Amino acid sequence: MSTPDPAEMASLVSEWRDLLARHAATTCALDRELGERHGLGMSEFEVLERLVESPCEDGTSLRVQELSGMVHLSQSALSRLIGRLEKAGLVERVMCEQDRRGIYVSLSQAGRERYEAARPTHRAVLARILTAGQPA
Repeated sequence: MSTPDPAEMASLVSEWRDLLARHAATTCALDRELGERHGLGMSEFEVLERLVESPCEDGTSLRVQELSGMVHLSQSALSRLIGRLEKAGLVERVMCEQDRRGIYVSLSQAGRERYEAARPTHRAVLARILTAGQPA
């Protein structure tokens, strides 16, 4: 194994730190603006968006296991998040007809409406921070 070039390693560390800073700035801005304007956190918005984009027949349902991988949350964290969305009337849990162990999350009409209202805010934050590189 060769000795790493110190300058190359310093560059990689700097790139890593820049990535972390952009992620933190984007996450904080999304949580703040989606929360203030639409009563949603960033992860809640992401779940609604994944349901809207679902390749299911009705386009609004996903198995919890699938959703967990898509939104990068543990199943327990996702379960709590789904509980909050369900309590707000934005989603519902549905048992899988073919496999009673499987649980689907289904988007409600209120969830679709909240998503549609929040999407422009989400996209504006992404454009401001990621495209223009402006601070949050």
